Amino acid sequence: MKPTITIEYCPKCGWMMRAAYMAQELLTTFTDDIYGVTLHPSEINGRYTISVNDEVLFDRKKEGRFPEIKELKQLIRDKVNPEKSLGHSDKK
Repeated sequence: MKPTITIEYCPKCGWMMRAAYMAQELLTTFTDDIYGVTLHPSEINGRYTISVNDEVLFDRKKEGRFPEIKELKQLIRDKVNPEKSLGHSDKK
């Protein structure tokens, strides 16, 4: 079964639009590689984590920042389809 990406975000912080944008980018980039993207409003203030099948790939609190979309695509690609070319978003 294809992996599911979960973006858990703090609704009180107003991060739903950021999460929706990232979900759209991931769905567009990984159409054939993932089952879907789930947006999950967190009950914990300040939370913004991105997981693949319950494995956290990015945690805003640990990193002290939000991921750049290019960086996020690379993290997801490395987990779901390491051979996939990301074109201009690939590592240089």
